[in-house]
Amino acid sequence: MNSSVQTAAQRQELIARLFPGGVPALWCPMITHYRSDGAIDGGRMAAHLKHLSPYVKGFLIPGSTGGGWEMDAEEVRQLLEIALDQSEKLRLHLLIGVLKTDADEAKQTLLDTVAWLKSRADVHKEGGSLARARVCGFTICPPRGADLSQGTIGERLASIFEAGLPTALYQLPQVTQNEMSPDLVAHLADEFANFILFKDTSGADRVALSGRKLDRVFLVRGAEGDYARWLKAAGGPYDGFLLSTANCFGRELDRMTQDLSAGRVDAAKELADRLTSAVNEVFGVVTGLPQGNPFANANKAMDHYFAYGPKAINVAPPRLHGGSRLSIDVIRAAGEALSRHRLMPAKGYLE
Repeated sequence: MNSSVQTAAQRQELIARLFPGGVPALWCPMITHYRSDGAIDGGRMAAHLKHLSPYVKGFLIPGSTGGGWEMDAEEVRQLLEIALDQSEKLRLHLLIGVLKTDADEAKQTLLDTVAWLKSRADVHKEGGSLARARVCGFTICPPRGADLSQGTIGERLASIFEAGLPTALYQLPQVTQNEMSPDLVAHLADEFANFILFKDTSGADRVALSGRKLDRVFLVRGAEGDYARWLKAAGGPYDGFLLSTANCFGRELDRMTQDLSAGRVDAAKELADRLTSAVNEVFGVVTGLPQGNPFANANKAMDHYFAYGPKAINVAPPRLHGGSRLSIDVIRAAGEALSRHRLMPAKGYLE
């Protein structure tokens, strides 16, 4: 057995242990809810996770959509405490985001998080602490730098994979200012059995469309829009989605994936077209806002209605990490988009 085949077999065994029921096709980078005083709102986070849990079984916390790049270490631990408690109750899978663009800092943060998980679970084996905490792995991204060569990016990522922990790799040129080539990603897949998932949010999809074999690595698309054509069930290159809009459209995205799997292509495309239109409208509204990022801001605006229903316009808008709130105009525009595309919930999950 050659080394790449052996690596793929080891990866398959690892994924089977981490996901005995199969890897979820739909993942969500959870938005972070805040109280008016700026503290993380644990009750709201729990209610939102419970609302999504029938449809979304995998969560990335913290992710870019959750403000992970803006949080300090204490905030991340507070958020993870909430997520870990709810993941255990709701039987969810949790990817912990290690959002650092320096490889050494990322590896140290990863190891510190594992040590914290061990102490929290009061166990002394990494596998036991991860499984007990419902943690299926850690998400990392390339180091930042537009001038970094593929060789340098690969060496620095390899230093993190060498920790041996289940790891998801995140293509995020919007932040890292570079893009991993299909050859580099394939090389990492051949080298490391603990490379379990690849997410691409670039919108270019070069790795997935390249035809390079990433044996047993689960591929998820993170770019929004035109959803129906990207899954393997529809002839596309991806196994699933890791979408910011799963914060709001978990039920609809789950239904679309089920329609595709059952061959109901027209129904899936009709729903995907409505979702794409609504999402494009709301993202257009929040682009250029001075605080937050478009993924977080758009989903906070739409989730306001999923939480409070059609009367959400009368509820104070959601708070952003930086301290400001979304404007009433943004909330109103989001509501109009949801209504126009027949996506407005009849009742909110907080009602």
